[in-house]
Order: sequence, then C-alpha cells, then structure tokens
Amino acid sequence: MNFVTGKTASVRSASSDRKRSRKAADPGSGKVAVRDDLPDLTLTEKAYQQLEELITTLVLPPGMVLGEQSLVQRLGIGRTPIREALQRLARDGLVVVMPRRGILVSDINVRTQLRLLETRRVLERLIARLAAERATPAERAVFAGIAGAMRAAAAASDDLAFMRLDHQFNELMASASRNEFAVRSLASMAGLSRRFWYQHYQQAGDLPLSAHLHADVCEAVAKRDVDAAGAASDRLIDYIESFARKTLDT
Repeated sequence: MNFVTGKTASVRSASSDRKRSRKAADPGSGKVAVRDDLPDLTLTEKAYQQLEELITTLVLPPGMVLGEQSLVQRLGIGRTPIREALQRLARDGLVVVMPRRGILVSDINVRTQLRLLETRRVLERLIARLAAERATPAERAVFAGIAGAMRAAAAASDDLAFMRLDHQFNELMASASRNEFAVRSLASMAGLSRRFWYQHYQQAGDLPLSAHLHADVCEAVAKRDVDAAGAASDRLIDYIESFARKTLDT
C-alpha cells in the first residue's frame, strides 16, 4: 500500500482508472479533453475522477483558485456534478471551499502528511492482517506472483512496472480484506498521499526499497501469516514516513 491505497468500488475505479489510456491535460490551454474512458461512471464521478487527477498531478497546483464556471468549461460537465465533485474533494482535503470567494486547491504540507500517516498505519496494518486471514487460495497465489514481480521491478529499477504492480496490489488487498469500512476510510486519504508522492518522489523516493517492502507484505499474505503481514505493513509505513520526513530537507 504505497501512495495509492487499497480500495472499495470508489478506490478500484481510481486505481483501474490509472491503467486505462488517458487524454493528456494541457495546463497552458486551460482546457482538458473530456475523457471517454469512464463510461460506467455518473457525471459526478467523472468530474471527481478528472479533477482529482488534475490536482494530484499538480496540473491544478496548490493555492490555485478554482471557479465552478471555468471548471464546467474545462471539463465539459455541468455545474451540478462539478459542485458535487468539489464537495467530495473538500472532504478529501484536496480543496478548501471559501464562501463567496471560490474554491482553493489546498496546500501540500508535510506535517499534514505525517498526521495522515498515523491513521494510515492503523488502517493498513488492519487490512494487511485481514487479507492474510481471509484471502482465498487463488488470491494468495496472485499475491505470491505480485511479490516476485515486485522484486524483479526493484532489481531493474523499473518504476513503471512497479506502479502497475502497486495498483494491482492495492486492489487485491481491498478485495482480500473483506472489510469495506476500513478500505473506504483509507480511500479518503488516497488523493493527498498520491499528490504528496507526485511532488517529492524524484527527490526523496527509493523505488527498490519500496518495491521490496511491498513484496514482503504480499509474501506474508500469501503464506497466511497474519502477524508477519501486520509487521510488514508497519515497515512499509515506516519507509513512507521516512520519505515524508526527508522532504523537509529537499
């Protein structure tokens, strides 16, 4: 569970969305092509997916003031779905609604990230332990395969392969844990975590180490070792916390 956390339906859509081909946003034009790869989502969900992606990839940077009408024009989606999507983004902490002034993209704050990790640690440990206890034989086999592929990606320093495996890992964790409440709570933090990673990964990240730590979690789940899965999850969060603290020096 790196910076794109495990998921229920809403989390799965965000992760699988990363696997689909996407229209590129052009920040200079002020417009983004309407995405046609989200056919099963409501207009509100489409607006949320697109705005969340634009914010977490810093196309809409921290401190930028967003207007509903400009977003309607940018996404080609009506005002009501845009408003509902912004309300959800506000709950996620990615925007701040300022009455009579507009919507502000929230700042990226390392101390906020560290507080978020306090909660993620508890939830991710729980999900890892539940997955180790509840995963089916078929799911355990997939976890074992992901572990091997993660270690291969680490050896090759293949960041693209790692990211794709991380998405698969997150979805499988969510499914295998069989606890939609824990997964849903973790999902609400995904955007802030992804944006923080996106901003700082090149300067402070250690892809091989992250891949090996993910593989440790997978192997513990594959072996149905509940205690080892929880301990491996804690070591992964230890690394992510160290990553966050390193950004104070970059």
